[in-house]
Amino acid sequence: MTPRIESRGKRITILVMAIGILIPGGYGFIEKLIQFVRTLNTETGAGFTIIPISNYFLIAAGMACMLAWAIANGMFHDIEKPKYTMLESEAELDALNHGVGDERNHSNG
Repeated sequence: MTPRIESRGKRITILVMAIGILIPGGYGFIEKLIQFVRTLNTETGAGFTIIPISNYFLIAAGMACMLAWAIANGMFHDIEKPKYTMLESEAELDALNHGVGDERNHSNG
């Protein structure tokens, strides 16, 4: 099976969609972080906001590590391959199951 070559239009569409998701998500993350930092400056909220801020940083660091690991291991080189592999495996299993079903029918009849 030959790999498909992505068109320029498809790449542009993916880039626009990625930017459309990442910019609002990043804005929300930074805005919430700023609110937590502002709450740190008040006397009543200082103890309350340390845990959420550390959770934000831990989650962001974990996601960044997972992304770096996926990129380093080539997870994004051929994102179309898994679906074709799954379809091929399904066809092989169907062929095996049909053969087993035919043998059962012959032995019972």
